Amino acid sequence: MDDKSRIAELRRLINHHNYRYYILDAPTISDGEYDAHMRELIKLEEEYPELITFDSPTQRIGAKPLSEFPPMAHRIPLLSIDNAMGQDEIHAFHDRIARWLGVSDIQYCCEPKFDGLAVELIYSNGVFAQGGTRGDGTTGEDVTSNLRTIKSIPLKLIDGDVPPLIEVRGEVVMFKDAFQAVNKERMDSGETIFANPRNAAAGSLRQLDPKITAQRSLIFFAYGVSDPGALEMDSQFEVLNRLNTFGFKVNPERRLCRGMTEVVSFLGHMEQLRENLPYEMDGVVVKVDKIDHQALLGTKAKSPRWEVAYKFPPTQATTLLNNIQVQVGRTGVLTPVAVLEPVKVGGVTVSRATLHNMDEINRKGILIGDTVLVQRAGEVIPEVVTPVISKRTGKERAFVMPDICPVCGSKIEKPKKEKGIEEVAYRCINMACPAIIKEQLYHFASKDAFNIEGLGDKIIDQMVEVLKIKYASDIFALTYDDLMKLEGFADLSARNLLLAIKSSKSVLFERFIYALGIRHIGTSKANDLAQHFGSLDAFMLATYEQLRSIPGIGHEIANSILAFFQNQVNAKVIKRLSERGVKIIQPERKQVRQSILTGKKICFTGTLSKMARSEAKKDAERLGAMVVDSVSKQLDLLVIGADPGTKFDKARALGVTIIDEDTFLGMLKVAV
Repeated sequence: MDDKSRIAELRRLINHHNYRYYILDAPTISDGEYDAHMRELIKLEEEYPELITFDSPTQRIGAKPLSEFPPMAHRIPLLSIDNAMGQDEIHAFHDRIARWLGVSDIQYCCEPKFDGLAVELIYSNGVFAQGGTRGDGTTGEDVTSNLRTIKSIPLKLIDGDVPPLIEVRGEVVMFKDAFQAVNKERMDSGETIFANPRNAAAGSLRQLDPKITAQRSLIFFAYGVSDPGALEMDSQFEVLNRLNTFGFKVNPERRLCRGMTEVVSFLGHMEQLRENLPYEMDGVVVKVDKIDHQALLGTKAKSPRWEVAYKFPPTQATTLLNNIQVQVGRTGVLTPVAVLEPVKVGGVTVSRATLHNMDEINRKGILIGDTVLVQRAGEVIPEVVTPVISKRTGKERAFVMPDICPVCGSKIEKPKKEKGIEEVAYRCINMACPAIIKEQLYHFASKDAFNIEGLGDKIIDQMVEVLKIKYASDIFALTYDDLMKLEGFADLSARNLLLAIKSSKSVLFERFIYALGIRHIGTSKANDLAQHFGSLDAFMLATYEQLRSIPGIGHEIANSILAFFQNQVNAKVIKRLSERGVKIIQPERKQVRQSILTGKKICFTGTLSKMARSEAKKDAERLGAMVVDSVSKQLDLLVIGADPGTKFDKARALGVTIIDEDTFLGMLKVAV
């Protein structure tokens, strides 16, 4: 077999095994054999680059990061679905359908309603050509490069009888186990965790770098096509079966129901099954099965008349709040944590939930010993919603923040008022507190900081307790003999960790700044500071005025930075990092374009429908705007999405200019 034929054969084999693994969940070869096929194909394509095709399995990952997502128009609008909130409403839906069609014997195709992100995939002559998000239904964002990294999306359809053009619609989801793994990584790196799998799927799909999307475990389920006539099918259920033969993953829980009695039975079945499914689902989509009936029923302005989403009630449970404990964070902040009588909520046994701060406890009126309502409502992170006042016995007691640190016994600093603003945080001010040291070291070694592979929380705990290390610089002085004193270490694991520590010594400047753990400095602010100062010396010598001149650096953040570098211990740690071989890689300076937003102070609130809040912020900053988190008289623009909340009310009271998302997008397009 010549090399050209071998390339074709390898592509066929890899596509076949992708289908077996990602679609059928029935692999027939080992991961090692699959990897060997892929390595051989990569090698051959490197030798014969002229033979690389757009649909080759090797082309899923590797596209360059995008600066922005271009628009993608939907040839046929990708509409939203009306909701039915109970059985009365699902019966009312059926009654309307029966009245409009003039028949009562109606078949429905029923499918679980994913908690994911709707997308459309366009195939030209069976090859994946373009893909985008729903957006406003008529125009979404072109995220083709990112969608190509999702292995359950076929790059080439496997059925030979494929229409010249087919637009497949479906949902990108993240399974529960993958969601928990992603959130653990983000927690370890000090990032804000995703609220739910849908939020995680959307954030992962809208990464500007496809390689980041590829690292997230996203899965695509097809649920239909824009034009069923292109498949010459007369049944929605048959359309799903046909998509399955094309190579798409289609939900195996789908069911063809003959009449409303079967529909109601299926709804009850899925609600019972909900907890055991690997993905989050919040209801069932009920569709009129016959395609000609769908055409007769047509659509309203924003939704089809022939389908409805039956929504399950939010997952809630009541349980006993046994106690409130306190955790000590990296900056010494004390966080109250609810210790609950274990209770099953949405398929997960919940025994602890954060209460954020004393203000939250007081606002909700929570007492130790209360029966409380705990809710997940599609979210993996549990929430204590409210106490059940009617179940109080009189034995409940108020929670009081301790006067001394529960870990080291040092005095607690209580919230202070500054310029009429009260800070809600209680703090341990002993920076030698073991809890603070551990949290600081977790942060320093995390993915967005020095990214020391293999240096996890449990190892750091041992290093603090057994080796008595106190500072980040101590990590780079660790020896083989030190590691061999720790539980679980053998020759190979000790050498591997030392190698990982050594390889982390060259670090980007923004990562170095973030790793220092300066209060109020997250990844975004660290990047801004690295861009502005360009070197560690310039940053360490910055004055208050220089810091305040940077967009987004206010009085509190500037003082936090100055206080950090004035601390002699911090200065000594930074010096030791340099002495122990840490090298800072200077940042590439980014160019800020002039626009009508240049110099404007902007705040975002509410849920944006056409872009993530983080992307809107980046776009605004790229065009010279200063993005802030609070509303004041100095604010130039408040950009609002759905459910804008109190910021909207405050801006309106202060006379701040308020614009919607579409107006903001228009401003982005008229950059000068």
